[in-house]
Amino acid sequence: MKLGAGRATRAVHRTVGVLLVGLLACACAGSIDLKQSLQVTDLSSGWLDAGIVDGRNKLVPTVSFRIRKNTDREIRPFSLNVHFKRFGPSIPEGEEEFEEVFLQRVAFDQGDQTDVIRVQPKVGYTGEPPQSRAEMLKNSQFVDMRVVVFAKQSSSQWVELTRQDIPRQLITQ
Repeated sequence: MKLGAGRATRAVHRTVGVLLVGLLACACAGSIDLKQSLQVTDLSSGWLDAGIVDGRNKLVPTVSFRIRKNTDREIRPFSLNVHFKRFGPSIPEGEEEFEEVFLQRVAFDQGDQTDVIRVQPKVGYTGEPPQSRAEMLKNSQFVDMRVVVFAKQSSSQWVELTRQDIPRQLITQ
C-alpha cells in the first residue's frame, strides 16, 4: 500500500512537530534565570599599583568578588563580561567604555560560591614622576571608573549582576 503525498507530508510534519516540542521542553528545563540565581558577594575595588611602565607610574582599576548561587539547582559554568567605564562631568554621555574583560568559563568550585575572581584591564592611567600614585588619584584630570559585571550562559542574553563605582584608593598586590 502506498501513502499519498499529502498523508506522508502530514506524517513528517507531525513527527517534526513532536521533536521540536521535545527539544523546546528540554531547553526550557535546563535554562535558569541568572539574574535571580546569582549574587555578587565580597566585592572590593580600587586602583592597583601596576609599577612603572616606560618611566611612568601606572594605576589600573581592579575589582575582586565572588559569585554565590541563590538556588538549589545546579548551575553549569557561565561567562562573565566585566566592563570598566569612565564616568563623571568630563564625559559627554555620562559614561563611556574604557575596557572590558571577558571570562569564558566560571564555575562553582567551592560548593555554592566561586573562588575569588580578580579582574583588571590591561590599560590604566599613567603619571609623570615625581607624581606619586596617591597624587595621581587626586589629580584634577583623573577620571573616575565604575565596573559593571554581566553574566551569560550558553545562548542566553547577557544580564547585569552588579555595578559599582571604583573608589580612589590604592591596592597593593
